[in-house]
Amino acid sequence: MTDPSTQPDASRPKPPLIGRVAGFLAPRRVRQSTFRIAFLAIAVAIAYWGLFASDRYVSEAHVIIQRTDLAGGQGMDFGSILPGVTGGARSDQMLLRDHLLSVDMLRRLDSALDLRAHYSDRSRDILSRMWSAENSLEHFHRHFRSRVAVDFDEYAGVLVIRAQAYDPDTAHAIGSMLVQEGERYMNDMAHRLAREQVGFLEQQVVEMSERVIAARQAVLAFQNERGLASPEASAENLTAVINRLEAQLSDLRARRTALLGYLSPKAPGVVEVDLLIGSVEQQIAREQARLAAPNGATLNQAVEEFQRLQLTAEFAQDVYRSSLVALEKGRVEATRTLKKVSVLQSPTVPEYPLEPRRMYNIVVFVLLALLVAGIVHLLAAIIRDHKD
Repeated sequence: MTDPSTQPDASRPKPPLIGRVAGFLAPRRVRQSTFRIAFLAIAVAIAYWGLFASDRYVSEAHVIIQRTDLAGGQGMDFGSILPGVTGGARSDQMLLRDHLLSVDMLRRLDSALDLRAHYSDRSRDILSRMWSAENSLEHFHRHFRSRVAVDFDEYAGVLVIRAQAYDPDTAHAIGSMLVQEGERYMNDMAHRLAREQVGFLEQQVVEMSERVIAARQAVLAFQNERGLASPEASAENLTAVINRLEAQLSDLRARRTALLGYLSPKAPGVVEVDLLIGSVEQQIAREQARLAAPNGATLNQAVEEFQRLQLTAEFAQDVYRSSLVALEKGRVEATRTLKKVSVLQSPTVPEYPLEPRRMYNIVVFVLLALLVAGIVHLLAAIIRDHKD
């Protein structure tokens, strides 16, 4: 048999704290207090959003980024025929959105409009304002992100800027400065990129110009050193002289053969022709030695070296010409691919506080409170039925 002393004694007193908690969480007590708590929360919510919540005015602006691309209409943009796709403009607008919500932008706005003091104004309700003007930059930026929204409309391809403030003038000032700073940022970024591209091309042109000058100076130095304006022309002239001498030599040999037909080799006419033949052969040998010889320093070597220097100079000239063309093309490209922030709707000057949405918030809170209370009440009833 089981020892009765080991069984739990229902009559044994429980600790006071546990007893109070168990009594409060009893299904019957829960069912009775659930709707009381819900109605109390609803009353507090109605009092807050109906009486105490501070009005917030909203200034709205619509902007779009356009490129001054002169050649943009020459090609077909397949992305533009798809719904919700805006091609390269999407990335630009995402960059602009990130900048408008950045800490750098917050610093500029705070410096110009003193947003810390505005958002931490103690005359506003404690739930909507920033608790202290001395909050850290991270907390300040988080509060700024809750009051300024920059959304991208996928269908229209428009950037929608919404700025909230406790008075209409401040809301309009925030929206206007966001639009102005966004346009300045995009233009500065485009101009900086264009300047870097053109600067690189200008540097290449300067280097190519120096290279051309050096190559031309090398050609002039070679001409002055050899005393030849054009080694190729000199070689051609020397070749022509050798050809004429060889032709003359052939004529003299034919004449000697004809003289030997009726004269002896010792005859004065034959001896004279022999002397002429020897003189022409020597002249040919000397001219050929000037044109080409095993020991070097000849005209053909000068021609080869001159052609090599001339080719280098011509190549440098062609590269320099291409650099000039690329520079002009780069300047045109940099001019026609600049980006401009176009304002479709200027920041509005609000006349009615759109935030907080009092009736909407009250209705949603009432529905949620009743839903939660009903779920808790249903769970308490289920627990009671199982205990019974």
